[in-house]
Amino acid sequence: MGLWRVLFFMLALTLVFCVASACENTATTLEPVVPTKLSEKETVDDGKIKIGFSMDTLEEERWLRDRDLFKAAVEDLGAEVKILAANGDDAEQVLQAEKLIAEGVDLLVVVPHNAEATAAIVNKAHLAGIRVISYDRLVKNSDIDLYVSFDNEKVGELQAEAITKLVPKGKYVYIGGAETDNNAHLFKKGVFNVLQPLIDKGDITVVYDEWTRNWLPDNAFANMEAALAGNNNDIDAVIAANDATAGKVIEALEKQGLAGKIPVAGQDAELLAAQRIVQGTQTMTVYKPIQTLAQEVAELAVRMAKGEYIDTDRKVNNGKIEVPSVLLAPIAVDKENMDETVIRDGFHTREDVYR
Repeated sequence: MGLWRVLFFMLALTLVFCVASACENTATTLEPVVPTKLSEKETVDDGKIKIGFSMDTLEEERWLRDRDLFKAAVEDLGAEVKILAANGDDAEQVLQAEKLIAEGVDLLVVVPHNAEATAAIVNKAHLAGIRVISYDRLVKNSDIDLYVSFDNEKVGELQAEAITKLVPKGKYVYIGGAETDNNAHLFKKGVFNVLQPLIDKGDITVVYDEWTRNWLPDNAFANMEAALAGNNNDIDAVIAANDATAGKVIEALEKQGLAGKIPVAGQDAELLAAQRIVQGTQTMTVYKPIQTLAQEVAELAVRMAKGEYIDTDRKVNNGKIEVPSVLLAPIAVDKENMDETVIRDGFHTREDVYR
């Protein structure tokens, strides 16, 4: 009997071991398999698309709005966004973009400070298999994948059309943007599309025309002071490349007792500009609905990150290729249509504009 008990015990142990092994093997085959090579641009951790947003600056109201609107739009689409701003430092923007690339973003969106220098960002992203969208400003001399902006040449045309209606003849000052920014060249081209025929007729004389280094408003102030000094304050109209520079133009005019007496155009529809317009010291601005821009770029970025091909009707030459482009329509804003444009859209509240 003792021998049979030993044999029975050993047989039982063998059966238990076999069952356990079978269960273990079954469990292993039922575990989900994590692919080692991901299709398109899925992420390893949580499966969310990750968008990198490399920004030139956050030192102006306009770009703070872009950041917040773009972030919200991307997150509403179920994706994530990592945002870095270089505040006008070309080398820093390249380093920050490299950081986003190294972190494995699925697509990179760039607001370039220097249209030429940021070509390096596009090259580095492409080497990592990451496509790049140029946001609002065009990256020059690169194989950029998509450009989404407003019709910036039209922005300049709207500025000049508004001012020439008020001042069809006289001495004009043009305070440009940063020479390194392609948009600044487009704004200026649009302005002179309208001014040049009047210049050729002898009706208008541009007595001062200068870029604003790095878009810094203080540099615009110095430019406007130089324009006034060089012309003994004998100036009839000013077109400034954006509202921040227009604000400093108006400060320079105030020092000479000329604010509100000389028409001044800006663009971006910043709150301070809207307030100056209703107060009468700035003539007009150009409203570019950046809610539309941010939403459009967010949707395109997520689609491209998933591998979708984007077909566009327009192309813009960046010095190297014809870049597929989406260009949105800007809107001229003055005292007469303030309520029907920026206020109706919720870009600014009526209380803030008219306070």
